[in-house]
Amino acid sequence: MARTALVTGGSRGIGAAISKALKAEGYNVAATYAGNDEAAAAFSAETGINTYKWNVADYDESAAGIAKVEAEVGPIDIVVANAGITRDAPFHKMTPEQWHQVIDTNLTGVFNTVHPIWPGMRERKFGRVIVISSINGQKGQFAQVNYAATKAGDLGIVKSLAQEGARAGITANAICPGYIATEMVMAVPEKVRESIIAQIPAGRLGEPEEIARCVTFLASEDSQFVNGSTISANGAQFFV
Repeated sequence: MARTALVTGGSRGIGAAISKALKAEGYNVAATYAGNDEAAAAFSAETGINTYKWNVADYDESAAGIAKVEAEVGPIDIVVANAGITRDAPFHKMTPEQWHQVIDTNLTGVFNTVHPIWPGMRERKFGRVIVISSINGQKGQFAQVNYAATKAGDLGIVKSLAQEGARAGITANAICPGYIATEMVMAVPEKVRESIIAQIPAGRLGEPEEIARCVTFLASEDSQFVNGSTISANGAQFFV
């Protein structure tokens, strides 16, 4: 019987590549999105992957959405916490609203996503928790104090969950992508993009599918002894 995977923010960008890759591996996949109904409908029409709309920053919405997914698709064995936002500003100009919006989505959103699923994983003695962090959670980034704080915090979540879940057959791991050729990155001015690429020893941006392949490995039975780890997929731009 195929396992069920939930991918938050799974209908666009890196999340879409992850959803498609998991489906290609034979998982039953459900993808969440926050607000773009048109993009979600197009994604479902293209891939046959069901999409579900909720705000990961809201615990009650997340719990209700997860219950619906499990009722319609099946018990969730793999959860990929990918949903995230940016609200960039230099620290002296950053507003409390910009801080809280990013914290609520990128950090609390991981808790809101994993917490309702965790009891079922413990009961079934199997689970894969995969959190999409960021290179900027490892090294920091100008004008991203809020974002970097959440992505660093996500690594702490993973390390702690790994210790709690190991005896129950649950693994928790993180992936820290570098700069990836998503719609958002490709939309920046070409000169800015060139300056980014100049900092990457590989000489190019990463592809969303390269992050997706990291996810499919961590979701698999083959990864069961990999727990509490961080995969840095950044073209040798930064080492921990």
